[in-house]
Amino acid sequence: MSLLWGLWLISCQAEKPQEVAEKPLSRPNVLFIAVDDLNDWLGCMKGHPNAKTPHMDKLASEGVLFTNAHCQAPLCGPSRASLMTGLRPSTTGIYGMIHDDSIRNSANSETKDILFLPEYFKVQGYHTMGIGKLFHQHSPQGLFDESGSRSKGFGPSPEKRFVWDGFAPDRENYGRTSTDWGAYPEADSLMPDHHSADWAIERLGKDYDKPFFLGVGFLRPHVPLYVPQKWFDMHPVENIELPPYKADDLADVPPVALQINDLPMMPSTQWAIESGEWKNIIQAYLACVSFVDHEVGRVLTALRNSKHAENTVIVLWSDHGYRLGEKETFAKHALWEEATNAPLIFAAPNAKKGQVVDAPVEMLSIYPTLLELCNLPAYEKNEGRSLAGVIEGKDISTQDFTALTTFGMNNHAVRTRDFRYIRYEDGEEELYSKATDPNEWENQSDHPDMQEDKAKLKTLLPEKNARWDRNSQYTFQPYFVEQKARTSLVE
Repeated sequence: MSLLWGLWLISCQAEKPQEVAEKPLSRPNVLFIAVDDLNDWLGCMKGHPNAKTPHMDKLASEGVLFTNAHCQAPLCGPSRASLMTGLRPSTTGIYGMIHDDSIRNSANSETKDILFLPEYFKVQGYHTMGIGKLFHQHSPQGLFDESGSRSKGFGPSPEKRFVWDGFAPDRENYGRTSTDWGAYPEADSLMPDHHSADWAIERLGKDYDKPFFLGVGFLRPHVPLYVPQKWFDMHPVENIELPPYKADDLADVPPVALQINDLPMMPSTQWAIESGEWKNIIQAYLACVSFVDHEVGRVLTALRNSKHAENTVIVLWSDHGYRLGEKETFAKHALWEEATNAPLIFAAPNAKKGQVVDAPVEMLSIYPTLLELCNLPAYEKNEGRSLAGVIEGKDISTQDFTALTTFGMNNHAVRTRDFRYIRYEDGEEELYSKATDPNEWENQSDHPDMQEDKAKLKTLLPEKNARWDRNSQYTFQPYFVEQKARTSLVE
């Protein structure tokens, strides 16, 4: 069976959607914070013992922390497209990179008249503002009343890379990656994220005659792992702890999983061990996380000091997790826990403060949850489940919560409280018991005692797996292909 999936580059102009009737304006504001490639390495999530994230930890204490939230795709483009449309990748057929302003022009009828999340607020009478990386590339036209400029890349880079590309000696055949790590530049003020925070802070200091939606997208800790030296100094390399690792971890996964995980443009764990760079990569990632935590904190402090503090819903999320040596590589691009689990924090006027929820939830829930928290009518196209009741403190101990992640057509991971079940497009499977195997080291998909549980998990797979139309305006480009024809997905 073919292991191909699409990367689409589209340039068609989307039609203006039909507007929703305006509602009264006495509704909460929204501060919508996106952090790129942020895994669970926050102090409040206990994902890494060396994490230092006081500002995000404080936000979690003031709101609700979902420790078991999962992306709908472990890749920037389809993950953000899913969150912003409120639709699953298996519904839209968006499994790879796509020009965000052309999502509505796909051959899939589900997205033709879709209202993007910020756009829904706009047509409901909100003043919408956005800066930084919110969509994968740039925000579709017409979503924001005010838009700040977005960096064309991921910030300033030194003339020469810090790390020789020994981890990808044949780069021309495998595509490019900006993966590198080191202290650069000299000051925070030279980083795009600092300017995004400045822009947001200025807007939080203004008066508005209607409720506002303010989106702020931060780039770090996306590679390259460059931030000023002071953030590295917070994480002395001699004190760095490595994540759990098992040398033969992948011995019991199916061939398709190994093929998906074959990312020669990225550092491998074996290379990091042999070169002595593993702790240096961990240090750099932690430094980037501490830096972006500081910038998030600047925005949150400005909100707390503003007249909008008591009437603003805050959501902080990341588009997916990131593997730092787990499962043999340093990348997202997988259906295992470290690639799909990411922070999700809500703070709202009616939230139960300091609540920690460990039930599995989806980033897809952000869209309907914000609508309910802001007393807006539900959007009938949303496929996610609103978490507003959970945020307000309702008992969920008897409720079933699950999360579904998709990586390419017909490749899915189902996360429940007790299990992670993965089914690939060729029918191969993985099954992990989270209670006894939190690191997902022992694939039990063939174990006789697990067949009943596996059968139940199969029922949670999506019934629809939308295809892309190769004859439409999509430009089809293969991913799971022979190594010499690889194209990079890392950006």
